[in-house]
Parts: sequence; C-alpha cells; structure tokens
Amino acid sequence: MESFKKNPVPKPTGLNNFHHFTADWKSVILTKNSHPHFHINQFEEHINCLQMPYSPYRTTIYDFTFILQDSSKHSKRLSQYEFGNSEIFCSSANQITEDASMTDDVKGFFCRFDEIMFSFLPKNYFNDTYTFFQFQSNPIIKVRKELRSHLISILERLLFLYENERAISLIANYLFVLCEELKKELSLLPKKSKDISFQLTESYKNTLVKYIYTTQSTPEYAQILNVSTNYLNKCVKKCLNKTLQDLLNEMLIVEPETLLKYSDLPVAEIAIKPCNQTASNLARFSKSQTGITPKEYLALC
Repeated sequence: MESFKKNPVPKPTGLNNFHHFTADWKSVILTKNSHPHFHINQFEEHINCLQMPYSPYRTTIYDFTFILQDSSKHSKRLSQYEFGNSEIFCSSANQITEDASMTDDVKGFFCRFDEIMFSFLPKNYFNDTYTFFQFQSNPIIKVRKELRSHLISILERLLFLYENERAISLIANYLFVLCEELKKELSLLPKKSKDISFQLTESYKNTLVKYIYTTQSTPEYAQILNVSTNYLNKCVKKCLNKTLQDLLNEMLIVEPETLLKYSDLPVAEIAIKPCNQTASNLARFSKSQTGITPKEYLALC
C-alpha cells in the first residue's frame, strides 16, 4: 500500500519541472517576480521548451488555452479534444489533465490562475457563473471573429501587467472582464433551463471532483452541499437518470483507468483509494461498472 502512486498533483511553483526540459526557464512558472496565483505566457515564445506529451496530472488551479494559429490536443478526464484557430480550451481545478500535442508553429496564449483571484466576488459566483470551467462542461469555446481581437487585447494587457509586476488587483479585474466576455459569448448559444435540480446536480459533480480522494460517501457529499441525501438523489435522478452512487462510482473508476492507460504501475499498486484496497476488489468493481476488468481494459489501451 505504501508504494502506491496516484496521478501527480504539481503545485503552481512545481509545474516548470513537470512540463519543461530546463529548470532555468522561468517565464512559465510563478517566479519571485510574479504573483503566486496567476501566470500567463504566449506559446510562440516558448514552444521549444515544451516537452509533449505530458503525463496525466491534476492541478490545484484553473487554466485555459487560446489558440490563434494551428492546433493543440488536450484531454479532460479520459476524453481527448483537438482544438485550433480562435478556440479556447478550459480546464477546471482538481481534474485529471493530459497535454497530448501541439503544432510547432502554434500561436496563442496560455493562462493559469487560482480561484482566490476572484475573492472579491460573492461566494460560489465563479463556479456557478463561469460554467465553461465546470468539470462536466464542454471545455471548448469557439470565439467569434467580432470578439477575437478584443480578447487578444485583454490577454496582451494581462501579459504586460504580469511581466512588469503591476498590481495584482488590476490583473484580477482584467481576468474577471475576460471571463465575463466568455460568459457573454456562451449566452448567445441556445440555453437549457437550469432549475434547482440542475444546479444541485452540477454542484454535486463538481464537489465529487474536488473531494474524491477524501470522501467516498454520498451522505457526506450531501452534507457538504447542505441538503439531504434523499433530496440530492432525487435531483440527480431527475437530471441524469442516475443515482448519487452512480456518479460517485464513475468518479471512482476514472483514476485507476487513467493510471492503467498511462502509467507502468501494476494493478496491485493502483488498487487503492479512491477505489478499493485489493486488486481482486478493483477487478470486481471495474467489472461491475464498465463490464471489463482492469487487465482487459489495459489490453484495449
């Protein structure tokens, strides 16, 4: 049990060594000249320093990639997405991420930030309002031509402020404006009504992502959301035709599947939290959830 290795969770200041060949390339990490909760860079300036593909990892922060030329591939959970010109890929905190590839002549911006940057907003405003950062959302935003130049201006301003050590409050406000612009962009798309059941279901899914390593009990999740287990279960059932336990089980299988697919760890080492404690238990659990055992899944990868 002691030898178990879960998907790495590099802290912001450790992402440089995780992502790049050289430890002396400082512009991508949160250096002493930068704020510990925010980073931005342009791909074309540092593309030669990137080493792709990266191994799957979790981050404690949010990030987004805005491609202005050519394309990139990233994954969210186990689903891979390819996106290109005038498209933004958004990643939420605490989710499993893999950066698969990027073209050599890619142009665009990469930005990462901690939710603490929005401490001036009302509680839960960020998660409830900027749905493109939610765990279960479609991570790709297609930016209209009319908005593209405006977003570039905001990002260029953020880059200038970042590189010149300007007030973090000003950076936070520009970042807020950018998120509001993206929210407005999505508002132009057809909407589905979002009643309390939908809102609670989304909150439950996002809470699963955040606490899956420490909490594997549906009543505990209901307590975190300050509702009864029965009521939360009814909301989830209404929206997804699944139970609380169904969604929890889905989350409990994501981590071992990712490790099976991308690591060289034996099943015996993977068979631990957030799943079960033995390889045989994991095999039974996986079989019940996906129809195949870990070894069968590995053969398909």
